[in-house]
Amino acid sequence: MSPHLRRERVELKTPEQIALMRRSGLLLARVHAMLAAQLRPGITTGRLDALAEQMIRDEGALPNFLGYQGFPATLCISVNEEVVHGIPGPRVLAEGDVVSIDGGCIVEGWHSDAARTHIVGTPRSSADEKLVAVTEDALWAGIAALSGASRVGEIGAAVEDLVTLEAGETLAHLEGFGGHGIGRAMHQPPDVMNYRTRDRGPKVVPGMCLAIEPMLIQGDGSWRMLEDDWTVVATGGGRAAHAEHSVAVTEQGLLVLTAEDGGRAELAALGIEIAPDPAA
Repeated sequence: MSPHLRRERVELKTPEQIALMRRSGLLLARVHAMLAAQLRPGITTGRLDALAEQMIRDEGALPNFLGYQGFPATLCISVNEEVVHGIPGPRVLAEGDVVSIDGGCIVEGWHSDAARTHIVGTPRSSADEKLVAVTEDALWAGIAALSGASRVGEIGAAVEDLVTLEAGETLAHLEGFGGHGIGRAMHQPPDVMNYRTRDRGPKVVPGMCLAIEPMLIQGDGSWRMLEDDWTVVATGGGRAAHAEHSVAVTEQGLLVLTAEDGGRAELAALGIEIAPDPAA
């Protein structure tokens, strides 16, 4: 989820608090892995939501989307032209659907938030495959930029540059939406936009925890909100994808809280070594 936030004080976390957030992030990583294994033609988005809620509660945690500002489900599941904040229900997934799954949980009061986009079964087109791949690459470009950034705004610049390099004008950003700080609440300052803005953002300092989440649409990026006041849909005939991780800035470097390996493999490929993982 990604509401726009006013500029306010950024909550910094201690190493002990980041360790608790890592526990929340690891549980969420396992939930996403379970959902990926369940994804197939014929399953409903409501069934995926029920499986996620059961797994989170079985681990003694709480789903943080459920009831948030009235949201009625544990997950946001957005299909094809739906960009973000889709509400799970009776919709049956079909071969070739592009499905983004966004969710989070609370462990001992600390939040996690992450999203993945999948293609159900066989992709409909190479364009859909590229959409998902570029969105994932953009996420990791933004995370890598955080490693050496002086200001939060450098994340959005790196995401925009990666999308331009890999997709040109074939993909557009979801304007007006972005990531956020995370910690004792799911949404905290600062805003983490997915493209260049005039606002350079606050300084990057140890203890900062951010949810970075590119959202890309095939075509011109036009969109509207459905009558449910949640689901954002692309209106230009294209499909959409969303990728997100919660990331901690520590004195020793970055730790991707919602990646099973802490981001080690993806960041190593970009020449970045992750911080020591308290879960290791």
